[in-house]
Amino acid sequence: MGDKLLMKGNEAIGEAAIRAGCRFFFGYPITPQSELPEYLARRLPEIGGVFLQAESEIAAINMVYGAAGAGARVMTSSSSPGISLKQEGISYLVCAELPAVIVNMARGGPGLGSIQPSQSDYYQATRGGGHGDYRLIVLAPASVQELVDLTWEAFALADRYRNPVMVLGDGMLGQMMEAVEFPSEPSPEFAKPWATTGAANRPPNEIFSFYLRGEDLEEKNKALAEKFRCIQAEQQRWECFMAEDAEVLVAAYGISARVARRAVKMAREQGIKAGMFRPISLWPFPAAALQEAARGVKAILVVEMSLGQMIDDVRLAVGNQVAVEFFGRISVVPSPQEIFEALCAAAQKSEGGSRRWQ
Repeated sequence: MGDKLLMKGNEAIGEAAIRAGCRFFFGYPITPQSELPEYLARRLPEIGGVFLQAESEIAAINMVYGAAGAGARVMTSSSSPGISLKQEGISYLVCAELPAVIVNMARGGPGLGSIQPSQSDYYQATRGGGHGDYRLIVLAPASVQELVDLTWEAFALADRYRNPVMVLGDGMLGQMMEAVEFPSEPSPEFAKPWATTGAANRPPNEIFSFYLRGEDLEEKNKALAEKFRCIQAEQQRWECFMAEDAEVLVAAYGISARVARRAVKMAREQGIKAGMFRPISLWPFPAAALQEAARGVKAILVVEMSLGQMIDDVRLAVGNQVAVEFFGRISVVPSPQEIFEALCAAAQKSEGGSRRWQ
């Protein structure tokens, strides 16, 4: 790590991408992530890279397909409705096994929604918003420093597994400013013998996602499924906070987890044994780690800026082991007090209403 710099989240992503070896960016402006392409429009030409504002989000993701096919480290970014438009191209990238980094600084929906921060793209990111059986690696930062660290890491993960990686943030993370440090070591490099870089000394490479015979597509999907199983075994990431003796556990990610951390401290000050489980990889979801953290817990409160999407993965992880409650705001960042009150209600409910906290 080097000296600390004060940077806005969107701009920090751009600098992290450059330092990870990204030299191509294709995108289209949309609030609240527009500072990211603006930053790269200035910086990439300075280092011999290529920035291109495409005529649409659909064009941008297909440009990503072309650059990735040639073996380049390439990125695109957008916000929720723009990511929706990229879904067909993302499906193509997965089937063709092309590495790329996709940044979604989520805003409210459905439809045009609002330009306020949101977490209602969880289903789209973790279930595959395009067609077919596929998965993205999805990383969820909770600070500007994590925007840097996870963006830098996303390029290596994309190359290692030949699969797109999504960094799923939100409008608030993109707009806030914090001190950050950038990794001093180079991002790991991976050989790309499959790339379409000319065939003077080898047979030509072919990159495609179309299979005329159903049996061939079936074999392709089986191979992809095996890769996804490897990713699931190797890339689960999470953080536990005050969870060792917790009786009530908050499950939250991204900006909600950041606010929930304060609510957990408030609960501890009132004698409530609260803790927090924060998934950092939304896919693969760290289900086994959550199961372990939930041992001895009487209730789990899932906090999201949505109507409840990650709650499905929490319930799948813990089954009937523990009661699961929910608190959510829509395009409104919850306050620590709101989460604290919901946490107290979950704790009281788990004890049959025998105790009250202020």
